[in-house]
Amino acid sequence: MQVGINFIIKQQRTMTFNWSTIGIWALRILAAFLLLQTLFYKFTGAEESIYIFSTLGMEPWGRIGSGVLELIASILILYPRTTFFGAGLGAGLMAGAIFFHLTKLGIQVRGDGGQLFIYALLVFISCVILLLIYRGEISKRLKMIFKKNI
Repeated sequence: MQVGINFIIKQQRTMTFNWSTIGIWALRILAAFLLLQTLFYKFTGAEESIYIFSTLGMEPWGRIGSGVLELIASILILYPRTTFFGAGLGAGLMAGAIFFHLTKLGIQVRGDGGQLFIYALLVFISCVILLLIYRGEISKRLKMIFKKNI
């Protein structure tokens, strides 16, 4: 057994990076971080959050309900076995957010420079990419479910 600096150097040379794994984790972290970031404002009843959901006619239940669903989506996205389901939920939630920005709220909400809209787009794109990467997971999960029930 080699001991010392030569052994450490040889170990470092053989270490390789799996860029696809790093990219997938970057997408997961981006989506989850942006989803989790807005929860503070939704759950504390921040003025801008109340304004948005009042404009939509969904205050307070829409604000709290979407916050709970975004929390669930971010947890599912970060756990590798449930990434597909979290990404699906996240993409659906962000599709709704983008829809309301384009129809009722506008790109800019109370002078935010379109920041919330950009966040929604980033999360939506990240989730759609994750759905494409994990598209084979749904058939595996369904086969496992139906195999157990038969």
